[in-house]
Amino acid sequence: MKPDISEVLIELSALVARNAAPDIPPADRAGALGLTAALLAIAGRQWDEAAHNLALENRSIRSLLTIPGEDLDIRISTLSAENARLRALLIERHVEVEGRDSRAEAEIWAELVASTARRLAPGSPV
Repeated sequence: MKPDISEVLIELSALVARNAAPDIPPADRAGALGLTAALLAIAGRQWDEAAHNLALENRSIRSLLTIPGEDLDIRISTLSAENARLRALLIERHVEVEGRDSRAEAEIWAELVASTARRLAPGSPV
């Protein structure tokens, strides 16, 4: 999920704190609470899937790049950092094969499409 779940939760805590003030108009408070509820539902679902999806993507990208490694530290922050590193390498590889190796290019695109589908939030229009 982008932004990261932790960033969303921090923003929601600030939103809740602001709406705890007694002088907030009821309509504003209701809108903020509705937004908070929706974002918490999305964050809850994404939180449950985040480590699994990152580990899966990291494994898939390593396979495409034929590089060894595995995710022993399954904290989301560590998995995300490794995912960013691997994606940078995948971009470099994509530049190398683009227009020269249609099979490798198709495999890279297939992984990018699959990872995008895994990252879709509930209710996404795509």
